[in-house]
Formats: sequence, structure tokens, C-alpha cells
Amino acid sequence: MEHVTVRLDEPPVVANLGVAVHGVASRRDEFLLPELWQLHLYGYTAELTVDGTTHPIRPGHVSLVPPGARVSYRYRGRSEHFYAHLRLPGQGAALTVPVMQHAGVDTPLLTGLLRHAVAVAPTAPAMAAAEVWTVLWRVADLAASGKPHGAVAAAVSHVEANLAGPLTVPDVAAAAGVSHNHLTRLFHAETGHTVVAYIRRRRLERARHLLRESTLPIPAVAAAVGFDDLQAFNKACRRELGASPRAVRAGAAGHGTRASVTER
Repeated sequence: MEHVTVRLDEPPVVANLGVAVHGVASRRDEFLLPELWQLHLYGYTAELTVDGTTHPIRPGHVSLVPPGARVSYRYRGRSEHFYAHLRLPGQGAALTVPVMQHAGVDTPLLTGLLRHAVAVAPTAPAMAAAEVWTVLWRVADLAASGKPHGAVAAAVSHVEANLAGPLTVPDVAAAAGVSHNHLTRLFHAETGHTVVAYIRRRRLERARHLLRESTLPIPAVAAAVGFDDLQAFNKACRRELGASPRAVRAGAAGHGTRASVTER
């Protein structure tokens, strides 16, 4: 077994989780869980065989095994891993996930989430389930096709965290660890828009939300999305939202920005 199909639109029901210790009494374990999924995060070197397919285990690897699959572990000595045994409700879009994959830079995050889930499970099982749900989504995302280039993802993250402040393409490129020109090429190839157009669109989407859903004064809304000039904010709202800030607040504009974003 190389891949499994999961649906994660609803939270898992966690039957048990913790830190398991293996490879002490025996260098081999073989078993199955008839009704439960198995989620494991490893910190050692070993082998896992799932329904006849052998997967090497290395520190930072994470596995997801479906109910009823027969598993066989071969250890090299004392081996500890985080585990969660769970039921998945089966609602939502089908996601294809490798049985075994390396978490890479996400390893510390997954480790922290599972460690916290184990700690709170006795007193706050719902919180523990939420942490495990987050881990499952992150594990599914590791193998997701169409993921943005790392520099584009870093650029988007920087923009989203700094919409209220000054944002220039060189600054965004520096935060993403690439040159201005390289980011411009990558960003347009992946999104179809320039960095400037993306910044403008996200600022106006946030402005629309604040105008429609809050009582913040319009100057405060403008400042919250990086406009220190009310005239410029008014023009941007008319161009991107199709109405003035007051009209947007009154509900004259639609719920979406215009389909095409003018690139300047």
C-alpha cells in the first residue's frame, strides 16, 4: 500500500494517543487495527510494511495507515514515536496521501502539536482532537499537488502579516529570500498576477470586510489596510470594489471584488 484516501472536512474522533515505546522486548511487531486509522510521527530508523509494501522509516517521517491494514514493524532497538488512533467521519473532498512521507521543515510543528495533544487529552479531549485534526491537514498538505513555490508562499505570508504597513516588492522579495526580479517572475507564473496587484486586492478585500462587518470609522479602516491617504483609499475602493467606502458600508457593492484586477 503506497497511498490512502482521506476526507478531513470534519474533525476526527480520537480513540487513543500517546508516546509508544517499541523494540525493547522484540525487534518486530505485527498487528492491525480493524476499525481505527493509525497516525505515527517517528524519531528513529526502522521499517514499516503495510499490506505487503515496505516503507523505510527515518526521523521526521510520518505515516497514515487505514483501518484493517496489516502492519509489520522491524526495529533496530528502543524506538519511540507519537501515535494517534482515530476514526475519520468520511465527509468532504477526497484527499490522496502517501502512507509514508517525510515531514521535512514541518517536523517541529507536527511534534509540538502532537506533544500538546497528548498532554491535554486527559482533561480536554476536544482540544486534543483539534490538534490531531490540524496534524492530519498538515500531513495531507505535505503531498498536495499545486502547492505554491516556497518563495511565493513566503511572500504571501509576509504580505498577509503586513497589510496595514508599507509594502514594497523589494521588501517582500527580501522576506521571501529571493531577488525582486525572481519573485516577480515566480509570483506571476503561479498566480497570474503581479505582487502589487495581489497586495492591492488583499487590502481591498480586508477593507470590504471591515466596512461591512465592523463599525470602525472609515479613516481607521483605511489605516488598517495600509492607506494613510483617504482620497487614495476612496479611489481604490471605487476601482476594486465598485463603490465608495460609504457605499460599500451601506451594502451597495457586491460581496466579491471585481473579477479582474488591474495590474499596475
